[in-house]
Amino acid sequence: MERRLAAILAADVAGYSRLMGADEAGTLAAVKAARKQVFQPLIAQHRGRIVKLMGDGALVEFASAVNAIECAVAVQARMVEVNRDVPADRRIDLRIGVNLGDVIVEGSDIYGDGVNIAARIEPLAEPGGICVSANVYEEVARKLDLGFEDLGNHELRNIAQPVRVYRVRAGGRAAAGGRTGAAAQPAKPTKPSIAVLPFANMSGDPEQEFFADGLTEDILTELSRFRELFVISRTSSARYKGQAADIQKAAQELGVQYVVEGSVRRAGNRVRVTVQLIDAETDRHIWAERYDRELADIFAIQDEVTSSIVATLPGRVEAASRERAARKPTSNMAAYECVLAGKLLHHRSTKADNAEALELLDRAIALDPTYAHAHAWKACVLGQAWVHGFLPDRKETERRIVESLQTALALDDNDSDVHRIFAAVHLNYDDHEKAMYHQERALSLNPNDDLIVVQQGEILTWLGRPEEGIDWIKKAMRLNPYHPQRFWSHLGRAYFVARRYSESVEAFKRISVPDHVVHAFLAAASAQAGDAAAAAEHAREALRLDPGFSIDAYVATLHYKNEADRAHHREALATAGLPLQASVAS
Repeated sequence: MERRLAAILAADVAGYSRLMGADEAGTLAAVKAARKQVFQPLIAQHRGRIVKLMGDGALVEFASAVNAIECAVAVQARMVEVNRDVPADRRIDLRIGVNLGDVIVEGSDIYGDGVNIAARIEPLAEPGGICVSANVYEEVARKLDLGFEDLGNHELRNIAQPVRVYRVRAGGRAAAGGRTGAAAQPAKPTKPSIAVLPFANMSGDPEQEFFADGLTEDILTELSRFRELFVISRTSSARYKGQAADIQKAAQELGVQYVVEGSVRRAGNRVRVTVQLIDAETDRHIWAERYDRELADIFAIQDEVTSSIVATLPGRVEAASRERAARKPTSNMAAYECVLAGKLLHHRSTKADNAEALELLDRAIALDPTYAHAHAWKACVLGQAWVHGFLPDRKETERRIVESLQTALALDDNDSDVHRIFAAVHLNYDDHEKAMYHQERALSLNPNDDLIVVQQGEILTWLGRPEEGIDWIKKAMRLNPYHPQRFWSHLGRAYFVARRYSESVEAFKRISVPDHVVHAFLAAASAQAGDAAAAAEHAREALRLDPGFSIDAYVATLHYKNEADRAHHREALATAGLPLQASVAS
């Protein structure tokens, strides 16, 4: 029995029996004309395969969910043109359902739940509309400029589990083969979801910008400690910095129910923080507060803001009080401000900013040697320097990273960043057991940090559990809709280890400036998928970017726990035509 993953498109004519009753010959002619002039050419254009035609219906198979949806949109757009001059009671309006799932192949036909779900979803679409399963939505929502409306779970005939269905949002028909203009909207999670927009710096002093940014990040981090909240990451909400944001639009773009916005005004040793919590769906202010305090009270302000927000959310989620009480913020405000400024510089990811961030963190540690978070962030900044080669002595940099982490861990075992970075360091040494211990600790301390969540998926992949890894990486992408491109690399690797080669290729192709490693992965995945031409092309590009590339040297840097996964990767690279050893000339 042959099985494969496929995107299945099911289509039929709305009101076909009525049309046939009114004009049998005319309806048949119109359906045949639509198939010949619209349906079949667009299926071919989008690389689909017509499995069968059934009276007024059709079943089509695609290798890619993106191709299936683009085809469905193009078909419906073309049918609008075809029907423009046809009376309303004579129009051929199609309903289309699309699902992504496992299918059983028998000759030229396909069977199984993957097909059945597509067929059951199709009647839920309006005439001229498209409905898709959650599997399809998750694959295409960020890849296509389309809007989606969540229709909730549906009990489908002969399908064991309820299926979540989404409607492709109307509002601007695409030109044939094109896309609609509406932006893709993330589905809102089942638990209360919240975004913290960057606090505005009202001090009139550009040098204090880091103070507003740091307060925003600290409030967001504290909110992330509550397991019953779905908190959007800092990097996603940061795009609204410096803007007078349309709250409802921002919430829709980020896929959240609640938005926190505020401002910080600092004068001498006093700080005024204004915060408001908004129900974005109703554009209603749920809660607002102003804190006018001595600067030394900043941690109390942070705790009060966090607690007040959580107290107003539906369900009265329970605060993680024990873990919060165990944290040890510094009492030295100068050290605290140095760490805030260091974080801001770190996020810029340049050599000069990295060096300045290290100076600030060293100053924070000199001011308060017991400040665990400062030691943890020093390790993080050193880790960035190690990865990018900002510092000349990699071995010495590595030693400093470990030293900073060990100090931070001894001072505060409840800092999630300490455990996240420690997990990465142990993984680098192929100590999978210790890496997983610290990773799980980091996840328990901050389950909504997209960097921790994506690292969970990355480590599970190295451990030989790629299917679990895929789920975690996708969750990280949902937590941070504007995630770094390296998340696609993590997803591509997980798909590759899971032997889901076509999906691996799709993920890696999302990286806008691929380096030699990405091209090597694309070569390996393409070779395993049977696309020899693409494999050869990517292998050539990998060697052009790194003439000294060799399979032996590259595979030695990988962190697979199972030798079978390492061998699989090696064989795939060899099949793609990459050299086992570097040439003498290189």
